[in-house]
Amino acid sequence: MERDEKNLYLVVTTILVSIIIVGLFVDGPIEALNGFVILQSHAGRLINDFTTVGVGAALINCALVGTIGLLLVYFAEVSLSGPTIAAIFTLMGFGLFGKTPLNCLPIIFGVWIAARIARKTLGSYSLIALYGTALGPLVTYVMFEIGFSLIISIPIGCIAGILAGLILPAAAGSMLQLHQGYNLYNVGFTCGFIGLFASSFLRATSRMAPIEIIWNTTAETTLILLIPLVSIFLVVSGFAIDGFRNIRTSWTDFLKLQKLSGRLPTDFFDASSVSGTLLNIGLLGFASWLYVFIVGAPFNGPVLGGIFTVMGFGCFGKTLKNTWPVVAGAVLATLLFGKDLTAPGPILAALFCTTLAPLAGQFGIIVGLIAGFIHLFMVESTAAWHGGLDLYNNGFAGGLTASLLVGVLHWYKTNRPQEDFEQ
Repeated sequence: MERDEKNLYLVVTTILVSIIIVGLFVDGPIEALNGFVILQSHAGRLINDFTTVGVGAALINCALVGTIGLLLVYFAEVSLSGPTIAAIFTLMGFGLFGKTPLNCLPIIFGVWIAARIARKTLGSYSLIALYGTALGPLVTYVMFEIGFSLIISIPIGCIAGILAGLILPAAAGSMLQLHQGYNLYNVGFTCGFIGLFASSFLRATSRMAPIEIIWNTTAETTLILLIPLVSIFLVVSGFAIDGFRNIRTSWTDFLKLQKLSGRLPTDFFDASSVSGTLLNIGLLGFASWLYVFIVGAPFNGPVLGGIFTVMGFGCFGKTLKNTWPVVAGAVLATLLFGKDLTAPGPILAALFCTTLAPLAGQFGIIVGLIAGFIHLFMVESTAAWHGGLDLYNNGFAGGLTASLLVGVLHWYKTNRPQEDFEQ
C-alpha cells in the first residue's frame, strides 16, 4: 500500500469514527443505539429521512454503512482511490435516508456470487457492489412492508437483494454504453431499470404501496455544521499530506482538475495530486452547503446525503467548473415551472443533477444548462416508475437525460464536422 493510499485510509477512517462519536453523544448513547436498531426495519424507500427517528441514530447508521464500504474496499484488495472514495461518501450520504447495514449486505453478497460465477474476484465488481446498494430498499421493503409474517418475509427480502446483486454486473455494462460515461451515477441508472421490474412485479401482486415523503424540517445544529466541518478537515488534510509549504502547488493542481471533463472513468487522484483533489472535494462541499443555506432548505438527512454524494464525486468526475451549469439549469427549470426551491424534489435535484456534470465539462455551459433543465422534470417522474426502490433516482433520470443528449450531440457532431465542441 502506497503512502498516499495509507493517508487516504486515515482521512476516511477519521471521518467515519468522528461521525459515530458525534452520533453517540448528540442524543445520548442509549437513545442513539435504540434508534439505529429501529432504522434497520425501515423500508427506506424514497424519500425516508432517517433523522426523523433521531439525529444520533442517523449519524451512526451513516457511518456504519460507510464503514461497510471501506471494509469491502480493503478486504477486496482494491485501491482506495477516486472511484472507491466516491462510493464510500455516497454510501455515507444515503445512510442518512435509505441505506442500512441490513439492506446493503444481501446485495453485496449477490454481487459476490456473480463474481464467483464469472470466475472473477470481488474486487473486479467492487464498484458495482458498493453502488448497487442503491437497491437496498428492495430488501427491507420486502422484509417489513409486504404484509407477510417476518419468518417468511425476511428470507424473501434477503433473496430479493441477492438476486438483484446477482444481475447487477451484467446490466451495468450495458447501461454504461447508453450514456457513454456522461452520467456519473451509472449504477444508479442500472438500479432504476432493475427497480422498475421489481416494482412492476410487486404491483402485479398488489404489494406495492404508494410513495410517501418523510422529510425533517427541524433545524439541528449538528446537521447544519456537519458539512462545513468535514470540508475543512478534508482541505486541511490535503495540505498536510502534501505539505503546507506546497499550498501554491496544491492550488495549481486544483485548477488543473477544473480543466477536465469528468467523464467516466476519471480518477482525480491520478490526474492530479492528493491535496488538489481533497481541495476540490472540500470546496464542492462548501459550495453545496452554501446553496442550501442561501435558498433556506433544511439540512436534513436527504439534503446532507446529496451533499456527501457531490463531495464524493469530487474525486471522480465533479469539479466546481463542470457542476455549476447543470445546477443552474435545474434551478432555472424550478423557477420557470413555479416550484419551490426548498421543496424535496427541487432541492435534491439541484444537488444530484451534478451526475450530469461531464456533459458541461465536455460540451460546454449551454449543454450543461440544458441537461440540468431536463433533469429537473425527468427526476420528478422516474421515482414513481420504480416505486422509490432505487435510491439513486437521480442517477436513473440522469442516465435517461444523458443518453438522449449524447445521442443528439454525437449525431450533430458527426453531421457537422466543422463545428468545434468545447473541450
